[in-house]
Amino acid sequence: MFMNTRYFNQSIKKQFVISIIATIFVSIICFSLSNLIGYRTVALILMATVSISAIFFSLYPVLAAATLSALIWDYFFIPPHFTFHVGSSEDVLMLLMYFVIALINGILTSRVRALEKLELQKEERHNTIKLYKTLFDSISHELRTPIATIVGASDNLMQKESNISENDKSNLISAISIAAFRLNRLIDNLLNMQRLESGLLMIKPDWCEINELINSPVNRLKNELSTHNLQIQIEEDFPIIKLDFGLIEQALFNLLHNETLYTPIDSTITITANYKNNKLIVTISDNGKGFTPEELNLLFTKFYRSTVKTTGGTGLGLSIVKGFVEAHEGKVKVENNIPHGAKFTLEIPVEILELQDYMDFTEMTIKENTQYETLTDIYTPKKNNKIKTSDTVM
Repeated sequence: MFMNTRYFNQSIKKQFVISIIATIFVSIICFSLSNLIGYRTVALILMATVSISAIFFSLYPVLAAATLSALIWDYFFIPPHFTFHVGSSEDVLMLLMYFVIALINGILTSRVRALEKLELQKEERHNTIKLYKTLFDSISHELRTPIATIVGASDNLMQKESNISENDKSNLISAISIAAFRLNRLIDNLLNMQRLESGLLMIKPDWCEINELINSPVNRLKNELSTHNLQIQIEEDFPIIKLDFGLIEQALFNLLHNETLYTPIDSTITITANYKNNKLIVTISDNGKGFTPEELNLLFTKFYRSTVKTTGGTGLGLSIVKGFVEAHEGKVKVENNIPHGAKFTLEIPVEILELQDYMDFTEMTIKENTQYETLTDIYTPKKNNKIKTSDTVM
C-alpha cells in the first residue's frame, strides 16, 4: 500500500529510492578507499549513513538502508571479499552487532521523528483552533453592533404612532447606512481572505489611471476621512499603468480605513504616488503616534489587532493588503514616520502605456480613414454595390 507519510515533502517510495542510492553511493566511495581506511572504518561510515537517513526518512526506508549496508559490508569489505562467507568468528560477531545496532538506531531515530511530527501537528491544531476562536469572537462582536443598530433604527422608523422629527429620521437613516456599510466591509474582508487562503485568487490586470485608483477608496471613505486632513500628491505626467484595479483599490481602501481608525482626529494623512524603476510606489503616511517595534512585526499578521485603541474589526484588513500586493509580485512594508507617525509603502511592478502607443493608434486610424471625406462616408455604402435579383432571399 502506498503511504503518504512525508518527511521533507518526499513520499515513501522516494524515501526508499533516496536512502538506497545514498547507501550505494557511500559504499562506492568507501570501496575506492578501503585499502587506506580498512573495512572496520567502513562499518562506522556506513553506520553514520544509516543514522543520517533515519533523521530524514521514515522507518521502513531506514530499515532497508540498514539491511543493504550490512550486506554490502559483508560482501565487499569483510575478508574474503565478494562472498557472504565470513572468515573469522570475530568478524561474524561484528557483522551481527552492526546489523542489530543499525536496525535499533534506525527504529529509535524514526520514532523520535514520528513523535516530533505528532507534536508539531498538535501545535498546529492548537494554533488553528486559537485563530478560529479569535475570528469567531471578532465576527460576533462586529456583527452584533451593526445589526443591533439596523434593527433598532428600522424599528423606530416603522412605528407609525411615534412622532419622529425629520431630523431624527435623517439620523436614523444615516445610522442604518453606516451600519450596513460596516457589515458589507466585514463580509468583503472575509470573502477576500477566503480567496487568498484557497489559492484561487487570480489577478486580472487592465489599464487604469492613477487618479481614479487613488480617488476611488478616498470617495468610499469620505465620511471617515472628514475628521482628518487629507493630502494627495501624485507625480506629474503619471503614465497609464496595468494592474488589477479591484484588488489594489481594495488594498488602498483597507489601508486608509486603518488610518482613520488608529490616528487621532485632525491628524494629517498623506497619499503619494510615484512611478520608478518599472514599479508603482504608493505611500500612505500620517503624523499620529506610530507603532511599537512589536506592532511593526505583527501588523500584517492575520487576526492581529492593535491594543492602542479599541476599534473593533477582525484583524484581517492589513493581511489582505499584503496578500493582494504579493499577488502582483509586489511588496508592502510599514515603518514609523519621522518625526512621528507611521508610513505604509506599496511597491508593485506594473506595465505602462507609453505616449507612443497612443500616437501609433491615432496614426493607424487616420491612415485607414483617409479615403473618406466625411464621417458620413464611412457608414454610407458604395453606389456600385447593387443587389442582384438572384441574391435576394425570400
